[in-house]
Amino acid sequence: MRRLFPAFRSLGLLLIASVLALPVLAVFASWLPLGQEPTGAILREMAATVLPGYFWTTVWLGLWVALGAAVVGTATAAAVTLFDFRGRRQLEWLLLLPLAMPAYVTAYAYTDFLQFSGPLQTWLRESYGLEGRLLPEVRSLGGAVWVFIFSLYPYVYLLARTALGERAAHLMEAARLMGASLARRIWSVALPLARPAVAAGVALVVMETLADFGVVSYFGIQTFTTGIYKAWLSMDNRIAAAQLATCLLILVVLLLQLELRAQRRMRFVTGGTGRAGSAEAQPVRLGGWRCALAWLVCGLPVIMGFVAPVLFMLRPLASDWSVLPWDRFLDWAASSVRLGAITAVLALGVALALAFAVRRNPQSALTRGVVQLASLGYAVPGAVIVVGLLLPVGWIQQTRPEWGFAGLVTATALGIVWAYLVRFCAVALQSMQSGYARIPASLDDSARMLGTGAWGVLTRVHWPLLRRSTAAAALLVFVDVMKELPATMVLRPFNSDTLAVVAYQLARDERLGEAALPSLALVLVGLVPVILLSRTLRKSA
Repeated sequence: MRRLFPAFRSLGLLLIASVLALPVLAVFASWLPLGQEPTGAILREMAATVLPGYFWTTVWLGLWVALGAAVVGTATAAAVTLFDFRGRRQLEWLLLLPLAMPAYVTAYAYTDFLQFSGPLQTWLRESYGLEGRLLPEVRSLGGAVWVFIFSLYPYVYLLARTALGERAAHLMEAARLMGASLARRIWSVALPLARPAVAAGVALVVMETLADFGVVSYFGIQTFTTGIYKAWLSMDNRIAAAQLATCLLILVVLLLQLELRAQRRMRFVTGGTGRAGSAEAQPVRLGGWRCALAWLVCGLPVIMGFVAPVLFMLRPLASDWSVLPWDRFLDWAASSVRLGAITAVLALGVALALAFAVRRNPQSALTRGVVQLASLGYAVPGAVIVVGLLLPVGWIQQTRPEWGFAGLVTATALGIVWAYLVRFCAVALQSMQSGYARIPASLDDSARMLGTGAWGVLTRVHWPLLRRSTAAAALLVFVDVMKELPATMVLRPFNSDTLAVVAYQLARDERLGEAALPSLALVLVGLVPVILLSRTLRKSA
């Protein structure tokens, strides 16, 4: 029996690898001559028509969002780390609040308030006798850049704050003793220390921007993501959608490599003595107009990314409660909770199995390969996963229609949970690996010396020490599933709308007042991990 255990373990790892790798492999397989048009012919046709527009719009959107998120995230991190002023402790966690706001929810809120028929422009016309459009069009590339910057800057803020907090105050104090001015200390000492962290955060921001479907679709912006859905759903051309998905996936892989390089440089830069050794290395105290400036730098992103959108969505609740779909809200919430709970349990099982396999045999090439596949999943956009799942279904349906395989994946809980696992197993795995990193390897050696087998080590030694990491992983996966839009919208079972899908559909139909209720529910769910994250950061400070 003991000889069979390694074989079963390898078979299980291969099964996990197949489940996680199929969508990506299917997308790349769209370039193989499998009976469709010659390889690359469809993409060449798109290159002469829509592809340049998709490419340049995606590039400009990513560049502007990267620049804005870098500026906002770095400025806020520097303000709360390098300086001390009244209210700094409160702003440290308030700056995390936009993480609770899905970007598409922020887009609905701003559109409802700022559009031509919205309350702001209506009030301006009535109060001052003006006519026509008084503000720039919200549904534009500039509007999308605004939404993404104030929704995603916390990625840069978190990493830059960590990098600056470890050594910046100590080294800035040394520079001050050498006669350097405050401006020179910031530009020559603090910001170079934070540069790798900022680069890693910007890479994450751009990956989230490229993966987004809700904002760009709602604003009518033609990016690779909207092109993929248009090719599949409107043009009924799965090969075109898959080849567009390949282009998007290549961009994501390049960004992922940039993020990994930045993470390696960040570990090198932040290694060493940290804050130790200098009781005088304290943040610079601010007062007067400098304190007001720090409040402006830190308060504006919080207002734009969280406070204002929440107030805009609360307006329909305060003005007319009857417009809200209270009778159907419980059904939408129950569907979201059910899918989130199922995915969280399965993702925890996969993550625990992989993390334990790495713990038992860290040198195994198979284990490392499966872990890398699971870690890549979170970077793969939902649009690519959808195409990667539906493409082989279409091939099987064409060659073997009598199998009825399509009915098992499309519009079923199996298909959508499969997509969720590919997308969010990385979240659970990262939390489980962090938990294992805090368990000394000597405990495993002691248990084995006492005759405890692999199952006993997992259940009697590891599990009691992994409960907090397991709870955190389940919560993060659950919240991510609740907010996921593109995969849910295409693969969800019939008559099983979720809060994210309903919010998108109501907003698309210009029923923004009704979209406020499911949108606010998503915000409340997203606040839970943000609160836990802020508590963790305060304890580690």
